[in-house]
Amino acid sequence: MYDALPAGDLPATYLVLGAETALDRSDGSGTGAEHRLIISVVSQAAGFAEAKAVAAAVCDALQGADLTLSRGRLVFLNFQRAVAKRVGSDNQRRIDLRFHARVEDD
Repeated sequence: MYDALPAGDLPATYLVLGAETALDRSDGSGTGAEHRLIISVVSQAAGFAEAKAVAAAVCDALQGADLTLSRGRLVFLNFQRAVAKRVGSDNQRRIDLRFHARVEDD
């Protein structure tokens, strides 16, 4: 998974950490935030089958995962939707996986 694409050759299929929106969800019980984030699967493979298999594996890995954060604790992380499309002049396949997370400070 890349946060920023490195220079040079990339694997035929890879993940990119995409856009994120964070919203304050503090309340009387403490501080917290809601995060809406995108993880993209990018593939050079013909058709969408390989990209969809990787997307499913990402969702499976994150479903119920006990993730350690540098700050706070993860209350939940839910898959919301996926959008699959062809992009670029070389007809790459990209699947944008949208997730919704809630984080509370300890």
